[in-house]
Amino acid sequence: MTMPFKLIAKKQTAIRFYDVGVSAGFPSPADDYKERKLDLNDLLIKQPEATFFAKATGDSMIGAGIHDGDMLIVDRSITASDGKIVIAVVNGELTVKRLKIVGRTTQLHSENSKYSPIILCEGDNTSVWGVVTNVVHPLD
Repeated sequence: MTMPFKLIAKKQTAIRFYDVGVSAGFPSPADDYKERKLDLNDLLIKQPEATFFAKATGDSMIGAGIHDGDMLIVDRSITASDGKIVIAVVNGELTVKRLKIVGRTTQLHSENSKYSPIILCEGDNTSVWGVVTNVVHPLD
């Protein structure tokens, strides 16, 4: 199986970053703002060689804040462990789910009660491709 993703060269474009807290409640006066540069690659991608992006489809992970159309940042260098949100291949299909270890069974759980867990059995054609580290969610 080939990976349907293409690695692209890192483009260095730093964006202005105001190093202050932005109040989500009552606004505070704008007095001591420090302007710095921020590269989103440095902020969101810790292991560039092991990182890929995937677009979420569907509503199975809305409880985890992952919505249809969101961009997922996935790191293949992180060990998948209980409670992590992972990208997995289950019988040839890509899926994003929360990994759960329950007793001696491994399960993939949705974050939407409309969907049942996927219980993985020995012999299933299943592999974990990586751990989701960040979600880019548009506000539209």
